[in-house]
Amino acid sequence: MRIAVVGVGAVGGFFGGRLAAAGEDVLFVARGATLEALRRDGLRVRSIDGDFELSSVEATDGRDSRGAADCVLVSVKAWQVPEAAPMVARLLAPEGFVVPLGNGVEAPEQLAAVVGEGRVLGGLCRIVAKRVAPAEIEHFGVTPSIVFGELDDRPSERVAQLAAALRRAAIEVTVPPSTRAAIWEKFLFIAATSGVGAVAGVAAGAVRSCPETRRLLEQAMHEIRSLAQAQQIPVRADAVERALAFYDGLAAEVTSSMQRDLMEGRPSELEAQTGAVVRCGETLRVPTPVNGFLYAALKPRELAARRAASV
Repeated sequence: MRIAVVGVGAVGGFFGGRLAAAGEDVLFVARGATLEALRRDGLRVRSIDGDFELSSVEATDGRDSRGAADCVLVSVKAWQVPEAAPMVARLLAPEGFVVPLGNGVEAPEQLAAVVGEGRVLGGLCRIVAKRVAPAEIEHFGVTPSIVFGELDDRPSERVAQLAAALRRAAIEVTVPPSTRAAIWEKFLFIAATSGVGAVAGVAAGAVRSCPETRRLLEQAMHEIRSLAQAQQIPVRADAVERALAFYDGLAAEVTSSMQRDLMEGRPSELEAQTGAVVRCGETLRVPTPVNGFLYAALKPRELAARRAASV
């Protein structure tokens, strides 16, 4: 199976790197300084599970790779998915398929609108990592894992083939009973912790140790769970309690990527996370007052970051 990794930041660099290091056929799709670094120096990963380096990798900007991939792992930022979708379509072989690994709940539909509904699976990943330089990744928290499956949850050969490749790379893999429920349970965690952490301006330890802020976090999670229930997505009854328990197990200094981007003045996934909660609530007529407050409080910083980035 030839696997293309679109977006070689923390997620794509780590998981694509592990696949390539295990001998899988991996094509890295990047641009700018990251593409230059991949072609010149390869890929470097520092990890709490063990560092590794690939002195040579196959890397492209995607324009000359039509039909090159049996599977495309999409690991760009959530707000970049619509922009990346036409490239993903070009990369796919006739029977190829796509697995989005980023945050949010809108990527499968955004990709399907361009590549075709039957060619998109649902997916997510868990890892605490960051890009420290072009083609240089640091993994510093959480056992890296990938959860994915058909959006209608049927068994399929393509799911089995990708799962086997990931396991050969010593990546923890789960094919859940409900792919959409797994995506929404991850969304419940990441959107709430990102929004509250960004508004509070502090790391996980400070958020969870302050009763008032922890209560805000819990309320934000319950709102997102209500949205899933309104769509008859079978999230678990204790999804909020599970998310809080996972958050309690993180290192005190952990922050989310959306939080870091906002705090450092970069464009973030605010629209794809907190904004998506608010939009979904409006569509379903489900109240989301806590997430609405988080979104309103953070939107000016997001707009300022995007203005600065466009100069």
